[in-house]
Amino acid sequence: MLLSWNSVKQHLEETASQALDVFTTGERTTWRRTFLLLLTCITSSLLLGSLLLLYLLFAVDYEVEVAGGITVCFGVSLTVALFVSTRARCLGTLFVVSIFMKKSRNLLLTAGTSLVVLKNVRNTLRNLARLTGSMICNLKAKKESVVAPFSNYVKMLEWIGGVLKGVTDLGVVNLDSKLKVSPRIESDVLRLRLSEAEQRLNETVRYFHGVMETVSSVTDKMLTAVSFLVLFMFIAVRVRKYRSDVKYENSFISARFVEFDAKQKAEGKPHVLPLTPKEERRYAAIPSVRPTSSEGKAMLKFGAPVISHVVTWALFIAVDALLYCFVDIVTKKLTELKPFHVPLMIKNRQKDFSYSVTLFERKCLPEPELLLSNSVLPLSAILITLIIMALMASKVSQLRLMVCDRFFSDASNARVEFLHRKILRKRLQTNKKENEGSIMSFILKVNEPQSIA
Repeated sequence: MLLSWNSVKQHLEETASQALDVFTTGERTTWRRTFLLLLTCITSSLLLGSLLLLYLLFAVDYEVEVAGGITVCFGVSLTVALFVSTRARCLGTLFVVSIFMKKSRNLLLTAGTSLVVLKNVRNTLRNLARLTGSMICNLKAKKESVVAPFSNYVKMLEWIGGVLKGVTDLGVVNLDSKLKVSPRIESDVLRLRLSEAEQRLNETVRYFHGVMETVSSVTDKMLTAVSFLVLFMFIAVRVRKYRSDVKYENSFISARFVEFDAKQKAEGKPHVLPLTPKEERRYAAIPSVRPTSSEGKAMLKFGAPVISHVVTWALFIAVDALLYCFVDIVTKKLTELKPFHVPLMIKNRQKDFSYSVTLFERKCLPEPELLLSNSVLPLSAILITLIIMALMASKVSQLRLMVCDRFFSDASNARVEFLHRKILRKRLQTNKKENEGSIMSFILKVNEPQSIA
């Protein structure tokens, strides 16, 4: 049983190695290699087609029939292109590698932005709406409560009328002192304006929600397709430079370079390995852990959008927190205010018509919400993931070179020979300068005047 499993495992490893070789070289010398190439191309097309189908269904909101038709046409065309062209297979592989890093970064940034927009920005709008609504509520309440002081005034005037009646009815002249007073407040205009203010507030909130949804929809549908096209063109330009220019990013010691140098050494020709410490700093081995200057630039380029998004997230979260603090402080201060007492006492305080007026109705006080903890924790997890991806992005250039090295062996051999000659030439120039310096120092030392004892 163990022998059978080892044989199956060995057979699978040989098949995978042969499939990788025929996928990168395209050499269909036997029917087995042709079948493996076709199977590999179909599998790759199915995987990419499945991702495209999910994107069209859930990101772009296409109908199932439309998304299925586009996916089938894409899968068939991609299978034919991969089977026929080595360049198409190389471009497809590099595209997947770049998409894995770039698209994953964009998806995380989009998730973070959506989190901030859906929670913090909407919470800011809700707090603003609560603040404005509380003002409208207070105006409505004041419109109703302003009748109470007038009622006290009416009672006071009726009492004064009764007093006057008793004083003026002397039996000679009968003075009618009936005083009819009724409070009346013309509130139609105020009621209309309050209704208009409340309607405008609701319309403003709906408008901002509509704008955010429209911008999000355009960003998800249009910019993604454009970014895919630009990325594919960028990869095609890089592959063209790799094949046509032996100087393009040719500063790495690959496995092919090591084999070429070992062959030169076996034939008795000049070899360069092992490199000097100065040469090791200039020519890094791939794959390697130590980052180079170009990889540092790539990491900064990858992290630039991350930094800009993080600043934007922090700004929105800070605005939401500041508005919450403002509304919360205003609410607490209004709660602490005591009602104004207006004393109205007549006849040695026997008649009390006093009343109290509140500056702000308690039922209209706004109740803000703070979503700081709900946003910071998931955003922190997203940020940590992006930092790890930025560190990995520095090695994407090495991975691209390794992929191109597998697919274009002729161009890779030319680049290896050029780099080998370049290192030998620089080493000879350095040795020549050092020898000339040693000879000059020796001559100067010989020509020094001897001191007379």
